[in-house]
Amino acid sequence: MSILPKLKTVKELMPLLSRLKKHKKKIVFTNGCFDILHVGHVRYLSRSKSLGHVLVIGLNTDLSVRAVKGPQRPVTPQKERAEVLSALSAVDFLVFFSEPTPLRLIQAIRPDFLVKGGDWKKKDIVGSAFVESYGGKVLSLPYVKGFSTTALLEKIKSHL
Repeated sequence: MSILPKLKTVKELMPLLSRLKKHKKKIVFTNGCFDILHVGHVRYLSRSKSLGHVLVIGLNTDLSVRAVKGPQRPVTPQKERAEVLSALSAVDFLVFFSEPTPLRLIQAIRPDFLVKGGDWKKKDIVGSAFVESYGGKVLSLPYVKGFSTTALLEKIKSHL
């Protein structure tokens, strides 16, 4: 048995989601780096899961984190980030993506709900027009103030 049973390739994930959809299960999709997991992430993922039945996370690979966040990131390697996220009960599946955005994943998964944190305006959420085109819902959940990986890293640096 895999140490990360929730981590799937797109090829492995698609038949699983197809079966779930046939049983009228609502699929929620979100994505991110989740570099240093903190309480803001946990609350956000719990809220995301509460919108449907199955929560799928598109997790940036190390390569795509560097492209988005810069050469010093991620602090935590992708396999370790996946392992930590897999330990959360709210998370059903994880799938890596290497592109700068998860658009290809969103198009493949066709979630019922596309969710991002409150620091994202709905119109700026990648894949929003696509998801709304078939009747899916796009939500920007309330931001959990005071919690961000960047702020946490700055706090750590200031204590060194």
